[in-house]
Amino acid sequence: MNGTKKVSPTGGDLEGADEKQEFNITVYTENQIGLLNRIAIIFTRRKINIDSLNTSPSEIESIHRFNIVITESEDVVRKLTRQIEKQVEVLKVYYHTNADVVWQEMALYKMSTDVIAEKVSVERLLRENGARAVVIRKDYTVFETTGHREETDNLIKILQPYGLIEFVRSARVAIIKKSDGFNSKLREFERLEPGEDVVENEYLNKGQKVFTM
Repeated sequence: MNGTKKVSPTGGDLEGADEKQEFNITVYTENQIGLLNRIAIIFTRRKINIDSLNTSPSEIESIHRFNIVITESEDVVRKLTRQIEKQVEVLKVYYHTNADVVWQEMALYKMSTDVIAEKVSVERLLRENGARAVVIRKDYTVFETTGHREETDNLIKILQPYGLIEFVRSARVAIIKKSDGFNSKLREFERLEPGEDVVENEYLNKGQKVFTM
C-alpha cells in the first residue's frame, strides 16, 4: 500500500469504492423522443437493475431532468455516467450517494372507510406516520404520505393487519445538497461570448471546471 487516499469526483472517500450502495444519477437532457429508451439500454446491456426512475421538467425551460437510482459500486456508476454523457442530447450527468442529496418518495394507501371509522387506532397510526386523506368515499379511503423507503415500507406493515386494499409508491425525486444547480452553470456558459480564437481555446480547456459540481 502506498498510503495515498483516493477521493471520488463527488468529494467522498474512495476507500471501499467496490462496495455496492445506492447511488442517485442525475441527468440533464434535451427533451427528445427515444432518449429514455437509449439510456435504459445502457443499463440493460450491463445487466444493472434500475431501482427507481423519475423524469420531469427541470428548473431550466425545455431541459428535462432524469433521476435514476441504482445499487452498484462507485466504479461501475462512474463508467455508466460517462456512457450516458456520450448521448448527443445529454447535457450533463452527476452521481451522488444518498447522503449527498435530499430525496423523497410519495406513497398512496387504500383502506376500507368502514375500518377507518370503526377502529380509532388506525386513524391514530396514520396521524403518527404523517399520512393524510386525499380521497374519502363510502367504500374506501386513500391516504398519502411522503418519506424515505423505510418509512413508507413501515406504514405498509402497520396497515396490513387492518386490511390494506392497495398500495403504490412513486419513483424517487432528489435535489443535490452541495451545488448551485445546473442552471447557474448553464448561465455562466451562455455569458461567455466567443471572441478571439485564443480566448475560445482557453475556455474549451476549462470546460470541465464549468460543468463540475
